[in-house]
Amino acid sequence: MIKAILFDLDNTLVDFWKMKRLCSQEAVRAMVDAGLKVEEKQGIEMLFRLYEEEGMENQKIFDKFIKSVNGKMDYKILASGIAAYRRVKLGSLATYPHTTETLIRLREKGLKLGIVSDAPVKQAWLRLAELNMTDFFDVVIAREGKAEMKPHEMPFKLALKKLKLRPEQILFVGDNPKRDILGAQRLGMKTALAKYGQIVPSGEVKADFELAEIRELEKIVSGQTSLKRNV
Repeated sequence: MIKAILFDLDNTLVDFWKMKRLCSQEAVRAMVDAGLKVEEKQGIEMLFRLYEEEGMENQKIFDKFIKSVNGKMDYKILASGIAAYRRVKLGSLATYPHTTETLIRLREKGLKLGIVSDAPVKQAWLRLAELNMTDFFDVVIAREGKAEMKPHEMPFKLALKKLKLRPEQILFVGDNPKRDILGAQRLGMKTALAKYGQIVPSGEVKADFELAEIRELEKIVSGQTSLKRNV
């Protein structure tokens, strides 16, 4: 019997990729207007290559981007990019459809809810606070210092310890097969793939369930098996 649901945060509850894309595009436009010596389209492509190399949460990514284009730091360009990014972020950070109502109904069913995210802990809490979601969760596990990232067992085990439950009592919901699904399965948790937010291909990793939208979780915890189940 499922007694708790653990969620990845970005691209599972929060449409992080949409927000990142919109913010970054506007930031590049602002930096080009401020004197960055690159065509806008090329600049956007260069920035996202840096994201792939350095990580989506790298707080110095614009510094490296400007230096790679202009050969040196220009704080006027940097400030213009950061300001544009922040302006767009305030209006583009959003949950997927039906997220809030689904979380409310899951809690009404007596389920414990939690987050296991690779996002830096400060950024994870900020996203939850900006979306007024801090009180939904019994446990929030996010990256601090040199902590191991998914699919390493450490963040999953820490969530189990805080929830005081066995792995088979937990359903883990995530968008990344190799990090979320594989990591949770290794500990014996049930898994559901958030297809609506999936960016990374599944490959050979198969979840117990696939979700076309988040509200389908109610069918799973109610024992309905009409949803597509991988075998």
